[in-house]
Amino acid sequence: MRRYLMSLSAALLVLATASCGGNGAKAPGDSDAADTASAVFGDSAALAADAGAADANHPMPKAADELFDDFIFNFAASKKLQMERIVFPLPSVNGPKKELIGRSAWKMEYFFMRQGYYTLLFDNERHMEVVKDTTVHHAVVEKIYFNTSSVIQYIFDRHQGAWMLVEMNTIPISASSNASFLTFFHRFATDKEFQSQSLGETVSFVGPDPDDDFAQMEGVISADTWEAFAPELPQKMIYNIIYGQPHREGTTKVFVLRGIANGLELRMTFRRIGGEWKLTKLNT
Repeated sequence: MRRYLMSLSAALLVLATASCGGNGAKAPGDSDAADTASAVFGDSAALAADAGAADANHPMPKAADELFDDFIFNFAASKKLQMERIVFPLPSVNGPKKELIGRSAWKMEYFFMRQGYYTLLFDNERHMEVVKDTTVHHAVVEKIYFNTSSVIQYIFDRHQGAWMLVEMNTIPISASSNASFLTFFHRFATDKEFQSQSLGETVSFVGPDPDDDFAQMEGVISADTWEAFAPELPQKMIYNIIYGQPHREGTTKVFVLRGIANGLELRMTFRRIGGEWKLTKLNT
C-alpha cells in the first residue's frame, strides 16, 4: 500500500510542476498475482473468511437483496447463503452441451473475493449509477477469460425479493455484448506499443492531490509521458457485472477496477474514434 501511494504521489507531483509525468499508480495484474493484489488492495481472503464466519451467526439482512452488489458480496463470502440461493439442479449451458448441476456437485464459488479487487464495464459514466438501482431484477456476473476467449456467465434473477442463481452459460468472447471492446482491451493490457498507439490526442487525468487528502488534481497526459502513468492491468481474466439487460455495444466504455477492502478505484474511459478504441480519460 505504501509503495502504491508513493508512486501515485510522485506522478501527481510531476503533473503539478509539468504538464504530466511521474511514476504511475499501479493496479494489480492477473488474478493469480496474490502478493501484488494483497499489497495494493488488502487481504480480501481474510475479508471473505471473516464475512463467512460472521454469516454463521448473523444471516444476511433482507436489505442486502435490494442492491445486487450487496447481495453478490454476501453470496461470494458465505457457503451457507450460496447453497440457499441456487436453484438446483442448476442448468449449465456450453454451446450445444447442457448439463444439470446437482447440490452435491456444486463447489463454492468465491468469484473475485480472493483476489482483492474486481472489474466492471459501463457504457458511460452516467451508466455507473445503475449499481444503485433497486428496481434491477436481473443481473449477470461474467468471468471473462482471455486465454480461452470465453466468458462464463452466472445468471441471477430476483424472485419475490430474493436474488437467486438460476443458470450458468459459457459463450465465446465474440458472442459477448462487449466483444469489440474486450478484444481491444486484452491487446491494450498486454502490448505496450499498442497501448501507446491507442491513446487519444490527449488523455484527461483526475487523481488525488498528494498535498491535500481532501482535494483532487486535474491535468492532461500526452503520449510521450503516458508510460509514467500507465497502470498495470489484468491480462488473463477480468470480471464484469451486467445489471439488467445488456445494451448494444456503443462508442464509449468505462473500465473500472475497484479494491474490495479499501475503496481504491481506477477508472479508464475509452471512446471509439474512427472505428478504433482510444483511451481518453484516466481517473485514479
